[in-house]
Amino acid sequence: MIEFRPDQPKYEQVAAEIRRRIDAGIYRPGMPIPGEPRLAEEFGVARRTARKALELLIAAGDVYTVRSMGTFVSPPKEQEQSGAE
Repeated sequence: MIEFRPDQPKYEQVAAEIRRRIDAGIYRPGMPIPGEPRLAEEFGVARRTARKALELLIAAGDVYTVRSMGTFVSPPKEQEQSGAE
């Protein structure tokens, strides 16, 4: 569980922690991340808060969903794709 700050919505803080884990390599590209119920339990938030955090990450392109399979970490955006050609 993280220590929530009162000056920022909880869903943004949850999204920031998931993004930190992606950046740290805890969640690697193509790897599934925990679903809403598990995230809600882990962070001690409502399931709707976990959903909003995932929606924020999807909108930013950090993760993507596959219907009936789950949510997965997106491939790196800049470093590897821009210099790969």
